[in-house]
Amino acid sequence: MSGQLWRKLTRFITLTLSLAALVGCAAAEQTAGVTMTLDEPFRPQYHVSVPQKWANDPNGLVFYDGEYHLFYQHNPDDIVWGPMHWAHAVSADLVNWTHLPIALYPDEVGTIFSGSAVIDHNNTAGFGAEAMVAVFTHNDDGRQMQSVAYSTDRGRTWTKYAGNPVLEPPKNIRNFRDPKVFWYETESGAGHWVMAVSGGNIILFFTSSDLLHWETSGGFGLTFGATCGVWETPDLFPLPVDGGPETRWVLAVAIGGCAPAGGSGVQYFVGSFDGRTFTSDNDKDTILWADFGADFYAPQSWSEEPDGRRLWLAWMNNWTYAQDIPTATWRGTFTVPRELSLITTAEGVRLVQQPIADLEQLRGERWQWRDEVIGPDSNLLAEVGGETLEIAAEFAIDNLGDSDRFGFRVRRGDGEYTTIGYATKARTLYVDRAQSGNVAFNNAFGAVHTAQMSPIDGLIRLHILIDRSSVEVFGNDGRIVFSEQLFPAGDSLGLELFIDGQSVKLNALDIWQLEPATFQIENPL
Repeated sequence: MSGQLWRKLTRFITLTLSLAALVGCAAAEQTAGVTMTLDEPFRPQYHVSVPQKWANDPNGLVFYDGEYHLFYQHNPDDIVWGPMHWAHAVSADLVNWTHLPIALYPDEVGTIFSGSAVIDHNNTAGFGAEAMVAVFTHNDDGRQMQSVAYSTDRGRTWTKYAGNPVLEPPKNIRNFRDPKVFWYETESGAGHWVMAVSGGNIILFFTSSDLLHWETSGGFGLTFGATCGVWETPDLFPLPVDGGPETRWVLAVAIGGCAPAGGSGVQYFVGSFDGRTFTSDNDKDTILWADFGADFYAPQSWSEEPDGRRLWLAWMNNWTYAQDIPTATWRGTFTVPRELSLITTAEGVRLVQQPIADLEQLRGERWQWRDEVIGPDSNLLAEVGGETLEIAAEFAIDNLGDSDRFGFRVRRGDGEYTTIGYATKARTLYVDRAQSGNVAFNNAFGAVHTAQMSPIDGLIRLHILIDRSSVEVFGNDGRIVFSEQLFPAGDSLGLELFIDGQSVKLNALDIWQLEPATFQIENPL
C-alpha cells in the first residue's frame, strides 16, 4: 500500500472514530439545549471549559450577528492531545456560553490545526456576502500548510474550499502554522487581507485580495525577543496609547519554552505595521511577557468586536504538564476574556490586561472594608470564603519598612492554600502554589512564580478572580498578570489576609461571591 493511500485510510478511520465518539457522547449525555452540569471535581464555574475530552488553543475568535464565536483545538476521542478538530462555542455576552457541534473535522488534506476567522463583508472570496471564513493550518504528518473553509449560516455548517491548501509551506521551514488573518484598510480607503503565520522563530506576513491567493510581504523576529522555543499562534492588532490618538501595534506570539514561570508562555512586541510587515519599537534584546503565571498560552483576540474593544482569551494550561492535570473526563479550560490597552511607562509602552466588566453580572454577596490597619494577628476574613470569589484590594505602603510581605491565602483548607502576595523589599508580586492541593502529578507544578512590580503613588492594587481550579491575578490595574491552575480539595474554601511584619494599611477591600455562569450544549444530532 502506498504511503499516500495509507494516510488517506488512516484519516478515514480517524474521522469514523471521531464521529462515533461524538454520537456516543451525544446519546449518553446530551439532548438539545442541555445545561452542562458543573459539579464534577475541578470543573470551572464561570470559565469556559471543554464539555468532554481534550481542548487546547483558542481559534477563530470573531463576532457576528450578535454572537461571539470561540473555536478551539479539540480531540473528541481522548483527554490528551490527538487528531485535531475545531470545536465551537458561542455567546451573546462573553459570560454564558453554548457549545455547538464540531465545526471542522480532519480530511484527506490533514488534521485541523490552529487559525483564525473573519467576516468577508465584501465577498472578496466569492463564498457569499458576509460569509464567515476560517483560515487554518492543515497538518499532513508534519507538513503544515494554510487552508480555508467557509460558512454562510452563522458558523453552524462549514464547507472546505475545494482548492485547499491555499498557501504551501516555504522551503526549509518545517513549522509553518497558525494563520492570523485580518483586513487592513489604507488611508485611501482601499485595503487587503493580511496573514501572519508562525515560521519557527519568526513571523511571516502575506497579503491577499481574496483570501485564496497569497503573496509574501515580509517577516519579523529573527533574533528578536525570546527564541528558546518554537513561536506559535501569532496575533497582531492596533491599540491606542494611553487612550489617545497615537496608535501602536501589538504582535503577540506563544513560545514553547523558557517563559517566566517555566515551560510555555506568551511574549509580545510593540511597534508599527505598514500593511505588509511589522517593525518593533524595542531592540532585539527586549523581552516582554504577557503573563507571569504558568497557565497562559496561545491567546487570540476577537475580530469585529462591536464595542471597539480589543478582547482576548488564552488556553489556561502549560505544555509542561497539560496532559497530566488531574481532571477525569475532560482537559481544557480558557482564561476569562480580557480587555487590552497600552500605557506609557518609564520603560516604554506596555500592554495592560483587565478582566472584562461583563463578568460583573455574576457578582452575588458582597463584603466590604475601608481604611483598615492590618497587623499579623488580624483575622479580618474569618467569616469569608468560597471557591468562586472576586477580590479587589488597595494597599498603601508608603513606609515599606512596616511589612515584609502581605497578601491573600486563597482556597485554604487542611494543610493547603495558594498564596498571592507582595514582597515589599524585593518589590515583587508572586503566586505560590507549592501547597495549593494536588501538585504531585508533575514536579514543575508546585512552584513560586514572581514578577517585578513597583508601587504606583505608594499603592499596590490587586484584582483576583478565583474559580474552582484557577486563580487569575491582575496587579496594579493589569500591568502585571498571573494565570494559574489549582487543584485543591473541594472543601478547601478558606480565605485569609496575611502580613509578615508589623502592619500594612488597607485602603479598600471588596470581595464578591461569584455565581456560576450558564453553559449549554446543543445536540449535535
